[in-house]
Amino acid sequence: MNAAARLRAEIAKGRIVMSPGAPDSVSARLVEKAGFPAVYMTGFGATASRIGTPDIGLLTQTEMTEHARNMARAVSIPIIADADTGYGGPSNIHRTVREYIQAGVAAIHLEDQVAPKRCGQLAGIRLIDAEENADRLRCAIEARGNDELVIIGRTDAMPAVGPDEAIRRAKLYQHAGVDLVFVDGIKRIAEVEAVAKAISGPKVVSIVDGNETTALTARDLEAMGFQVMLYAVTALFSATKAIADALANLKSAGTPRGGPPQHTYAEYSELVDLPFHQSLDDRYGR
Repeated sequence: MNAAARLRAEIAKGRIVMSPGAPDSVSARLVEKAGFPAVYMTGFGATASRIGTPDIGLLTQTEMTEHARNMARAVSIPIIADADTGYGGPSNIHRTVREYIQAGVAAIHLEDQVAPKRCGQLAGIRLIDAEENADRLRCAIEARGNDELVIIGRTDAMPAVGPDEAIRRAKLYQHAGVDLVFVDGIKRIAEVEAVAKAISGPKVVSIVDGNETTALTARDLEAMGFQVMLYAVTALFSATKAIADALANLKSAGTPRGGPPQHTYAEYSELVDLPFHQSLDDRYGR
């Protein structure tokens, strides 16, 4: 069973699929080690980890699919990957879908922003025509062919123009044939409730640290009818804060002692699978 089939099987169980975001492959391994059923390859985190900039559409298709491929090699759990706007017209979308399939991810989401896109939590989002985006999603579905890749239609209309248009677009994308719909840019519990009430069928919700939606638990969101929940920035923000604190302590104290908790060298070695590579060297090295 490939990654996409495993994700479909997880969704079919009827329990919400909790998918923390991972900015890189080692973070993805931590998500898997923590026991989550899937990991989210967040464009926000990928952009930060690769080039240290905000998520404003600076990474290319090849950079994103390379990032996805490396992450897929590092973990065995399904990966839900950000595919931005598809990186161009119909031929670009077709190639994007095929590249992500070859990378080994389980799902991608495609959004309805004007390129260059930006993070759904930022101001200044511009949308393409909804019908045009529905056609782009149909193109992605055709490109998938007989593969099992899960295609998620994402709309960024919530922060741009409000819940009514976001809900209208999500329903339109459902009719285009996507597997799940995803209203991004949600910041308030009332917005989560509006989406849950108005949109039937499989759907995704993203919970972003720092806004009031973090008060909602996985059980709450499952009861509302969501199938997949993303935590795009939890690991990233926790990691960068821990690094900043460790470096501040090192600078002031002149020693790493007294800083935030760390993995031991042995724990880190196990995380990056050093014992496996040592075994190979023991058996076949000279």
